[in-house]
Amino acid sequence: MARPRTPISATPRAQRFQELKSGLDQLEYFCKGTVLKRMMKCGKTGCACHTDPDKRHGPYFELTYKANGKTVNVKLSPEAAPLYRAASLQYRKLKTLLGRLEKLSQIILRNQAKQAQSQQPD
Repeated sequence: MARPRTPISATPRAQRFQELKSGLDQLEYFCKGTVLKRMMKCGKTGCACHTDPDKRHGPYFELTYKANGKTVNVKLSPEAAPLYRAASLQYRKLKTLLGRLEKLSQIILRNQAKQAQSQQPD
C-alpha cells in the first residue's frame, strides 16, 4: 500500500527553495566582470613614473570580463567605477544563489521521482 503523498510545498526543502527564490527579488542591477584600479606608466621616457611606482599616473578604472573566450576591458570613469563594482558583486550573489537553487532543485526532483515511482501500481 502506498503511503500518503506529502504536499511538495510542505517539505522543508521546498520551503528553503521558496526562501532562496525570494532572494532573486532582492537583487539589484548586475554585470559580469571585475572592476580594476590601475596605476600606469606613461610613454615619456624621462617621467618619474618609470622609476618610482608611487609616481605612476592614475588611478584608471577598468571593467574586465570574458566574452566568447576573449578578455574584454572597458574603461570606466571614476564616477562609474563604484556602480560597476556593486553590479559585479550582485552578479556574484546571483551566481551563488542560482547554484544553491539548482542543487536544491535536483534533490527535490530526485525525491519527487522516487515518490512517483513508489506510487505506480506493480
